Amino acid sequence: MNWTLLVAKPAQKDHEKLPSRDQARVEQALDALQIDLFGGDIKRLQPTGWRRRVGSYRIFCDLFIEDWRIVVTAIKRRTSTTH
Repeated sequence: MNWTLLVAKPAQKDHEKLPSRDQARVEQALDALQIDLFGGDIKRLQPTGWRRRVGSYRIFCDLFIEDWRIVVTAIKRRTSTTH
């Protein structure tokens, strides 16, 4: 069973600001999240918060396991303040 992926408005805006090549990489990672949630470099940050690494970008999301739902909250370029 695949996970339902929802992208919050702030994350959509973050995605639109990325260069087109990086947008494609992030989209591939989001598609992969739906199929294999724990594949790739994913790390738990808080009780429901997770971070997936995609090159120099980070996809931040919340998991709702009982609903099989992933909510992407932000897509940020890695800096000294992102994990």
